[in-house]
Amino acid sequence: MSETIIMPKLGFDMAEGTLVRWVKTEGDEINKGDVLAEIETDKATVEVESSATGTILKQLVDEGAIVPVSTPIAVVGEKGEKVSDQLLVSSEQSEETVTEAPAVQTQPEPAPVMMEESVPKTTTTLEGRIKASPLARRIAEEENVNLGNVQGTGPGGRIVRRDIEKALEEGAAAPAPAPKEAPEKAPALAPLPSFSAKPREDETVQLTKLRQAIGRRMVESTTSVPHFYVTHEYKMEALLNMRKQINSMLSEGEKLSVNDFIVKAVALTLREFPNLNASYAGDKVLRHGAVNVGVAVAVEGGLLTVAHKNTDQKPLRQVSAEVKAMVARAREGKVKPDDIEGSTFSISNMGMYDVEHFIAIINPPEAGILAVGSAMEVPVVENGEIKPGWRMKATLSVDHRVSDGAEGARFMQALAKYLEEPLRLLV
Repeated sequence: MSETIIMPKLGFDMAEGTLVRWVKTEGDEINKGDVLAEIETDKATVEVESSATGTILKQLVDEGAIVPVSTPIAVVGEKGEKVSDQLLVSSEQSEETVTEAPAVQTQPEPAPVMMEESVPKTTTTLEGRIKASPLARRIAEEENVNLGNVQGTGPGGRIVRRDIEKALEEGAAAPAPAPKEAPEKAPALAPLPSFSAKPREDETVQLTKLRQAIGRRMVESTTSVPHFYVTHEYKMEALLNMRKQINSMLSEGEKLSVNDFIVKAVALTLREFPNLNASYAGDKVLRHGAVNVGVAVAVEGGLLTVAHKNTDQKPLRQVSAEVKAMVARAREGKVKPDDIEGSTFSISNMGMYDVEHFIAIINPPEAGILAVGSAMEVPVVENGEIKPGWRMKATLSVDHRVSDGAEGARFMQALAKYLEEPLRLLV
Protein backbone atom coordinates (compact mmCIF):
# COMPACT_ATOMS: atom_id res chain seq x y z
CA MET A 1 0.00 0.00 0.00
CA SER A 2 1.34 3.43 -0.92
CA GLU A 3 2.48 5.91 1.70
CA THR A 4 2.54 9.68 1.39
CA ILE A 5 5.68 11.59 2.34
CA ILE A 6 4.91 15.07 3.68
CA MET A 7 6.96 18.22 4.17
CA PRO A 8 8.34 17.71 7.70
CA LYS A 9 8.18 20.32 10.45
CA LEU A 10 11.84 20.94 11.27
CA GLY A 11 11.40 23.26 14.23
CA PHE A 12 8.57 24.52 16.38
CA ASP A 13 8.44 27.82 14.46
CA MET A 14 8.80 26.41 10.93
CA ALA A 15 5.82 27.10 8.65
CA GLU A 16 7.29 26.26 5.23
CA GLY A 17 10.45 25.12 3.47
CA THR A 18 11.99 25.20 0.00
CA LEU A 19 12.46 21.86 -1.75
CA VAL A 20 15.95 22.53 -3.11
CA ARG A 21 16.68 19.19 -4.79
CA TRP A 22 15.25 15.72 -5.28
CA VAL A 23 17.95 13.20 -4.41
CA LYS A 24 15.79 10.36 -5.80
CA THR A 25 13.59 10.52 -8.91
CA GLU A 26 10.28 8.92 -9.86
CA GLY A 27 10.68 5.17 -10.39
CA ASP A 28 13.71 4.87 -8.09
CA GLU A 29 13.76 2.28 -5.32
CA ILE A 30 14.13 3.74 -1.86
CA ASN A 31 14.50 2.32 1.64
CA LYS A 32 13.25 3.79 4.87
CA GLY A 33 15.91 6.17 6.13
CA ASP A 34 17.39 6.91 2.68
CA VAL A 35 17.78 10.58 1.77
CA LEU A 36 14.83 11.57 -0.41
CA ALA A 37 15.30 15.32 -0.88
CA GLU A 38 17.08 18.43 0.36
CA ILE A 39 14.89 20.97 2.14
CA GLU A 40 15.96 24.54 2.82
CA THR A 41 14.57 26.05 6.03
CA ASP A 42 15.25 29.31 7.83
CA LYS A 43 17.98 27.51 9.76
CA ALA A 44 19.78 25.29 7.26
CA THR A 45 19.64 23.03 4.25
CA VAL A 46 18.47 19.68 5.65
CA GLU A 47 18.53 16.20 4.15
CA VAL A 48 15.04 14.69 4.50
CA GLU A 49 14.84 10.94 4.86
CA SER A 50 12.10 8.70 3.50
CA SER A 51 9.68 7.31 6.06
CA ALA A 52 8.77 4.36 3.81
CA THR A 53 10.37 1.60 1.72
CA GLY A 54 9.38 0.94 -1.88
CA THR A 55 9.31 2.72 -5.24
CA ILE A 56 8.85 6.45 -5.69
CA LEU A 57 5.54 6.48 -7.56
CA LYS A 58 5.03 10.22 -7.77
CA GLN A 59 6.85 13.44 -6.93
CA LEU A 60 4.22 16.02 -6.11
CA VAL A 61 6.42 19.12 -5.81
CA ASP A 62 8.94 20.66 -8.22
CA GLU A 63 12.49 21.59 -7.26
CA GLY A 64 12.69 25.21 -6.12
CA ALA A 65 9.14 25.36 -4.76
CA ILE A 66 8.21 26.74 -1.34
CA VAL A 67 6.12 24.10 0.40
CA PRO A 68 4.03 24.56 3.58
CA VAL A 69 4.61 22.13 6.44
CA SER A 70 2.56 18.86 6.22
CA THR A 71 1.99 19.26 2.46
CA PRO A 72 2.38 15.95 0.51
CA ILE A 73 5.61 15.99 -1.50
CA ALA A 74 5.90 12.38 -2.73
CA VAL A 75 4.20 8.99 -2.82
CA VAL A 76 6.10 5.75 -2.11
CA GLY A 77 4.57 2.33 -2.72
CA GLU A 78 4.91 -0.93 -4.65
CA LYS A 79 6.15 -0.79 -8.22
CA GLY A 80 3.24 -0.41 -10.65
CA GLU A 81 0.81 0.62 -7.93
CA LYS A 82 -1.61 3.36 -8.99
CA VAL A 83 -1.57 6.60 -7.02
CA SER A 84 -5.04 7.32 -5.67
CA ASP A 85 -7.02 10.14 -7.32
CA GLN A 86 -7.87 11.50 -3.89
CA LEU A 87 -4.18 12.01 -3.12
CA LEU A 88 -3.57 13.79 -6.43
CA VAL A 89 -6.54 16.08 -5.84
CA SER A 90 -5.34 16.99 -2.35
CA SER A 91 -1.88 17.58 -3.79
CA GLU A 92 -3.21 19.91 -6.48
CA GLN A 93 -5.13 21.86 -3.85
CA SER A 94 -2.05 22.21 -1.69
CA GLU A 95 -0.04 23.41 -4.68
CA GLU A 96 -2.16 26.55 -4.73
CA THR A 97 -0.07 27.68 -1.77
CA VAL A 98 3.23 26.48 -3.25
CA THR A 99 5.17 29.26 -4.93
CA GLU A 100 8.47 29.59 -6.65
CA ALA A 101 11.34 29.98 -4.20
CA PRO A 102 12.84 33.46 -4.04
CA ALA A 103 16.52 33.76 -4.73
CA VAL A 104 17.77 33.90 -1.19
CA GLN A 105 20.74 32.22 0.38
CA THR A 106 21.04 30.23 3.57
CA GLN A 107 24.04 28.81 5.32
CA PRO A 108 26.60 27.71 4.53
CA GLU A 109 26.80 30.09 1.55
CA PRO A 110 28.63 33.41 1.53
CA ALA A 111 26.60 36.53 2.28
CA PRO A 112 25.00 37.82 -0.93
CA VAL A 113 26.42 40.95 -2.55
CA MET A 114 25.11 43.30 -5.19
CA MET A 115 26.10 42.17 -8.68
CA GLU A 116 27.99 44.64 -10.88
CA GLU A 117 26.63 45.71 -14.25
CA SER A 118 29.54 44.00 -15.95
CA VAL A 119 28.25 40.55 -14.97
CA PRO A 120 26.56 38.89 -17.98
CA LYS A 121 22.83 38.79 -17.40
CA THR A 122 22.37 35.18 -18.52
CA THR A 123 20.42 34.26 -15.41
CA THR A 124 17.22 35.66 -13.90
CA THR A 125 18.06 37.95 -10.97
CA LEU A 126 16.21 39.34 -7.97
CA GLU A 127 17.29 42.70 -6.63
CA GLY A 128 20.58 42.34 -8.51
CA ARG A 129 21.41 38.83 -7.26
CA ILE A 130 21.70 35.65 -9.28
CA LYS A 131 19.03 33.04 -8.61
CA ALA A 132 20.63 29.73 -7.71
CA SER A 133 19.90 26.87 -5.35
CA PRO A 134 22.05 26.64 -2.19
CA LEU A 135 23.58 23.38 -3.46
CA ALA A 136 24.48 24.99 -6.80
CA ARG A 137 26.09 27.93 -5.01
CA ARG A 138 28.08 25.60 -2.78
CA ILE A 139 29.40 23.60 -5.74
CA ALA A 140 30.14 26.80 -7.66
CA GLU A 141 32.14 28.15 -4.74
CA GLU A 142 34.09 24.89 -4.33
CA GLU A 143 34.84 24.64 -8.07
CA ASN A 144 35.52 28.38 -8.50
CA VAL A 145 32.67 28.79 -10.99
CA ASN A 146 31.39 32.26 -11.95
CA LEU A 147 27.59 32.01 -11.65
CA GLY A 148 27.22 35.00 -13.95
CA ASN A 149 28.40 32.81 -16.84
CA VAL A 150 25.96 29.96 -16.14
CA GLN A 151 22.55 29.63 -17.78
CA GLY A 152 19.91 28.43 -15.29
CA THR A 153 17.41 25.74 -16.31
CA GLY A 154 15.53 25.47 -13.01
CA PRO A 155 12.17 27.06 -12.17
CA GLY A 156 12.16 30.72 -13.25
CA GLY A 157 15.71 30.51 -14.58
CA ARG A 158 17.12 29.36 -11.23
CA ILE A 159 20.59 27.78 -11.47
CA VAL A 160 20.57 24.20 -10.16
CA ARG A 161 23.26 21.55 -9.72
CA ARG A 162 23.00 20.15 -13.25
CA ASP A 163 23.70 23.62 -14.67
CA ILE A 164 26.95 23.87 -12.68
CA GLU A 165 27.99 20.35 -13.72
CA LYS A 166 27.28 21.18 -17.38
CA ALA A 167 29.31 24.38 -17.12
CA LEU A 168 32.21 22.47 -15.60
CA GLU A 169 32.11 19.94 -18.43
CA GLU A 170 32.10 22.68 -21.05
CA GLY A 171 34.78 24.68 -19.23
CA ALA A 172 32.78 27.83 -19.84
CA ALA A 173 32.23 29.03 -16.32
CA ALA A 174 35.71 29.99 -15.23
CA PRO A 175 35.76 33.33 -13.42
CA ALA A 176 36.99 36.29 -15.42
CA PRO A 177 40.55 37.25 -14.49
CA ALA A 178 40.84 40.39 -12.43
CA PRO A 179 42.12 43.36 -14.45
CA LYS A 180 45.75 44.05 -13.82
CA GLU A 181 46.67 47.52 -12.76
CA ALA A 182 49.52 49.20 -14.53
CA PRO A 183 52.59 49.16 -12.30
CA GLU A 184 53.55 52.50 -10.93
CA LYS A 185 57.07 53.79 -11.33
CA ALA A 186 58.93 53.84 -8.07
CA PRO A 187 59.75 57.40 -7.03
CA ALA A 188 63.32 58.40 -6.48
CA LEU A 189 62.55 59.06 -2.83
CA ALA A 190 60.04 57.18 -0.74
CA PRO A 191 56.95 59.40 -0.27
CA LEU A 192 55.53 60.19 3.12
CA PRO A 193 52.59 57.96 4.20
CA SER A 194 49.30 59.16 2.76
CA PHE A 195 46.20 59.27 4.91
CA SER A 196 43.84 60.38 2.16
CA ALA A 197 42.58 56.92 1.25
CA LYS A 198 39.41 56.93 -0.83
CA PRO A 199 36.42 56.09 1.42
CA ARG A 200 34.51 52.92 0.63
CA GLU A 201 31.12 53.31 -1.01
CA ASP A 202 27.94 52.26 0.77
CA GLU A 203 26.95 48.67 0.14
CA THR A 204 23.56 47.01 0.60
CA VAL A 205 23.71 43.33 1.50
CA GLN A 206 20.58 41.20 1.48
CA LEU A 207 20.13 39.22 4.70
CA THR A 208 20.18 35.45 4.34
CA LYS A 209 17.15 33.49 5.48
CA LEU A 210 19.24 32.20 8.38
CA ARG A 211 20.17 35.71 9.50
CA GLN A 212 16.54 36.84 9.19
CA ALA A 213 15.42 33.88 11.33
CA ILE A 214 18.07 34.66 13.95
CA GLY A 215 16.89 38.26 14.03
CA ARG A 216 13.25 37.26 14.58
CA ARG A 217 14.13 34.77 17.32
CA MET A 218 16.45 37.14 19.18
CA VAL A 219 13.93 40.00 19.08
CA GLU A 220 11.31 37.59 20.41
CA SER A 221 13.63 36.42 23.17
CA THR A 222 14.86 39.83 24.33
CA THR A 223 11.41 41.44 24.25
CA SER A 224 9.34 38.62 25.74
CA VAL A 225 11.76 36.73 28.03
CA PRO A 226 12.90 38.48 31.25
CA HIS A 227 16.59 37.53 31.48
CA PHE A 228 18.81 37.56 34.54
CA TYR A 229 22.53 36.77 34.56
CA VAL A 230 24.97 35.06 36.92
CA THR A 231 28.76 35.04 36.29
CA HIS A 232 31.21 32.66 37.95
CA GLU A 233 34.98 32.18 37.60
CA TYR A 234 36.35 28.62 37.53
CA LYS A 235 39.77 27.16 38.33
CA MET A 236 40.85 25.27 35.21
CA GLU A 237 44.29 23.82 36.04
CA ALA A 238 43.00 20.32 36.87
CA LEU A 239 40.79 20.11 33.78
CA LEU A 240 43.51 21.32 31.42
CA ASN A 241 46.03 18.86 32.88
CA MET A 242 43.58 15.97 32.60
CA ARG A 243 42.74 16.91 29.02
CA LYS A 244 46.44 16.92 28.15
CA GLN A 245 46.92 13.45 29.66
CA ILE A 246 43.86 11.99 27.93
CA ASN A 247 44.72 13.47 24.53
CA SER A 248 48.23 12.03 24.70
CA MET A 249 46.58 8.58 24.48
CA LEU A 250 44.12 9.42 21.68
CA SER A 251 44.51 9.72 17.92
CA GLU A 252 44.31 13.15 16.28
CA GLY A 253 40.65 12.76 15.27
CA GLU A 254 39.60 11.66 18.78
CA LYS A 255 41.24 14.38 20.87
CA LEU A 256 38.96 16.11 23.37
CA SER A 257 38.35 19.84 23.42
CA VAL A 258 37.75 21.98 26.50
CA ASN A 259 34.19 22.42 25.21
CA ASP A 260 33.62 18.64 25.38
CA PHE A 261 34.34 18.73 29.13
CA ILE A 262 32.04 21.74 29.56
CA VAL A 263 29.17 20.08 27.66
CA LYS A 264 29.40 16.95 29.80
CA ALA A 265 29.76 18.97 33.03
CA VAL A 266 26.67 21.07 32.22
CA ALA A 267 24.64 17.93 31.48
CA LEU A 268 25.52 16.36 34.84
CA THR A 269 24.79 19.61 36.68
CA LEU A 270 21.37 19.86 35.00
CA ARG A 271 20.47 16.51 36.61
CA GLU A 272 20.62 18.33 39.95
CA PHE A 273 18.65 21.34 38.66
CA PRO A 274 15.68 20.03 36.65
CA ASN A 275 14.03 23.45 36.86
CA LEU A 276 16.74 24.81 34.53
CA ASN A 277 16.44 21.85 32.15
CA ALA A 278 13.00 23.13 31.27
CA SER A 279 10.78 25.12 28.92
CA TYR A 280 8.38 27.93 29.77
CA ALA A 281 4.82 27.14 28.61
CA GLY A 282 2.45 29.91 29.60
CA ASP A 283 1.00 29.10 33.01
CA LYS A 284 3.27 26.09 33.54
CA VAL A 285 6.87 24.91 33.20
CA LEU A 286 7.76 21.72 31.35
CA ARG A 287 10.68 19.99 33.08
CA HIS A 288 12.29 17.71 30.52
CA GLY A 289 13.21 14.15 31.47
CA ALA A 290 16.03 13.97 28.93
CA VAL A 291 19.07 16.22 29.18
CA ASN A 292 19.77 17.34 25.60
CA VAL A 293 22.53 19.95 25.48
CA GLY A 294 22.46 22.37 22.56
CA VAL A 295 25.83 23.60 21.27
CA ALA A 296 25.93 26.88 19.32
CA VAL A 297 27.92 26.57 16.07
CA ALA A 298 29.21 29.52 14.04
CA VAL A 299 28.41 28.91 10.35
CA GLU A 300 28.68 31.06 7.24
CA GLY A 301 26.11 33.82 7.56
CA GLY A 302 24.86 33.05 11.06
CA LEU A 303 24.59 30.65 13.96
CA LEU A 304 23.08 27.19 14.38
CA THR A 305 22.47 25.18 17.55
CA VAL A 306 23.00 21.43 17.28
CA ALA A 307 21.24 19.31 19.88
CA HIS A 308 23.19 16.49 21.53
CA LYS A 309 20.74 13.94 22.94
CA ASN A 310 20.94 12.32 26.39
CA THR A 311 24.26 14.00 27.12
CA ASP A 312 24.23 13.05 30.79
CA GLN A 313 23.93 9.35 29.93
CA LYS A 314 26.95 9.07 27.60
CA PRO A 315 30.70 8.84 28.29
CA LEU A 316 32.88 11.85 27.53
CA ARG A 317 34.52 10.37 24.40
CA GLN A 318 31.13 9.53 22.89
CA VAL A 319 29.82 13.02 23.62
CA SER A 320 32.90 14.47 21.93
CA ALA A 321 32.61 12.29 18.81
CA GLU A 322 28.88 12.92 18.36
CA VAL A 323 29.15 16.69 18.84
CA LYS A 324 32.08 16.86 16.39
CA ALA A 325 30.04 14.98 13.76
CA MET A 326 27.01 17.28 14.13
CA VAL A 327 29.17 20.41 14.04
CA ALA A 328 30.85 19.19 10.85
CA ARG A 329 27.48 18.53 9.19
CA ALA A 330 26.23 21.97 10.25
CA ARG A 331 29.23 23.72 8.69
CA GLU A 332 28.91 21.67 5.50
CA GLY A 333 25.19 22.44 5.23
CA LYS A 334 24.23 18.78 5.61
CA VAL A 335 22.48 18.72 8.98
CA LYS A 336 19.85 16.12 9.69
CA PRO A 337 16.50 17.12 11.23
CA ASP A 338 17.47 15.36 14.46
CA ASP A 339 20.68 17.40 14.66
CA ILE A 340 18.93 20.73 15.26
CA GLU A 341 15.82 19.75 17.20
CA GLY A 342 15.17 18.83 20.82
CA SER A 343 17.75 20.75 22.87
CA THR A 344 16.66 21.46 26.46
CA PHE A 345 19.52 23.81 27.49
CA SER A 346 22.19 25.50 25.37
CA ILE A 347 25.87 26.44 25.56
CA SER A 348 27.56 29.22 23.58
CA ASN A 349 31.35 28.96 23.82
CA MET A 350 33.51 31.81 22.50
CA GLY A 351 36.65 30.68 24.29
CA MET A 352 38.50 30.08 21.02
CA TYR A 353 38.19 33.80 20.21
CA ASP A 354 40.14 35.06 23.24
CA VAL A 355 36.98 36.38 24.93
CA GLU A 356 37.12 37.04 28.68
CA HIS A 357 33.37 36.80 29.19
CA PHE A 358 30.05 37.68 27.54
CA ILE A 359 26.32 37.12 27.98
CA ALA A 360 24.13 35.07 25.65
CA ILE A 361 20.47 35.43 24.69
CA ILE A 362 18.17 32.55 25.66
CA ASN A 363 16.98 30.30 22.85
CA PRO A 364 13.18 30.02 23.42
CA PRO A 365 11.47 28.01 24.73
CA GLU A 366 14.50 26.87 26.77
CA ALA A 367 14.90 28.30 30.27
CA GLY A 368 18.64 28.94 30.17
CA ILE A 369 21.90 29.25 28.23
CA LEU A 370 25.53 29.27 29.39
CA ALA A 371 28.01 31.71 27.80
CA VAL A 372 31.60 30.46 28.12
CA GLY A 373 34.72 32.61 27.80
CA SER A 374 38.40 31.70 27.35
CA ALA A 375 40.54 29.85 29.85
CA MET A 376 43.29 32.39 30.58
CA GLU A 377 46.48 32.37 32.62
CA VAL A 378 46.12 35.30 34.99
CA PRO A 379 47.55 36.50 38.34
CA VAL A 380 45.60 34.94 41.23
CA VAL A 381 45.83 35.34 44.98
CA GLU A 382 46.05 32.17 47.08
CA ASN A 383 46.95 32.15 50.77
CA GLY A 384 47.99 35.78 50.55
CA GLU A 385 50.41 35.20 47.68
CA ILE A 386 50.14 36.27 44.04
CA LYS A 387 50.92 33.54 41.52
CA PRO A 388 49.86 32.53 38.00
CA GLY A 389 46.73 30.44 37.56
CA TRP A 390 44.31 29.32 34.83
CA ARG A 391 40.83 30.80 35.15
CA MET A 392 37.69 30.75 32.99
CA LYS A 393 34.59 32.89 33.33
CA ALA A 394 31.11 31.71 32.38
CA THR A 395 27.79 33.56 32.54
CA LEU A 396 24.42 31.89 32.95
CA SER A 397 21.34 33.54 31.39
CA VAL A 398 18.03 32.36 32.88
CA ASP A 399 14.36 33.02 32.18
CA HIS A 400 13.15 34.83 35.32
CA ARG A 401 9.66 33.41 34.81
CA VAL A 402 11.08 29.94 35.44
CA SER A 403 13.80 30.50 38.04
CA ASP A 404 15.45 33.06 40.33
CA GLY A 405 18.94 34.35 41.03
CA ALA A 406 19.61 32.06 44.01
CA GLU A 407 18.96 28.93 41.95
CA GLY A 408 21.13 30.27 39.13
CA ALA A 409 23.97 30.91 41.59
CA ARG A 410 23.68 27.40 43.05
CA PHE A 411 23.78 25.95 39.54
CA MET A 412 27.05 27.78 38.82
CA GLN A 413 28.52 26.58 42.13
CA ALA A 414 27.50 22.99 41.37
CA LEU A 415 29.06 23.24 37.91
CA ALA A 416 32.38 24.03 39.61
CA LYS A 417 32.42 20.51 41.11
CA TYR A 418 32.79 19.02 37.63
CA LEU A 419 35.04 21.64 36.07
CA GLU A 420 37.44 21.95 39.01
CA GLU A 421 37.37 18.23 39.91
CA PRO A 422 37.16 16.72 36.39
CA LEU A 423 37.56 13.13 37.56
CA ARG A 424 33.85 13.35 38.37
CA LEU A 425 33.19 13.50 34.60
CA LEU A 426 34.80 10.07 34.10
CA VAL A 427 33.15 8.08 36.90
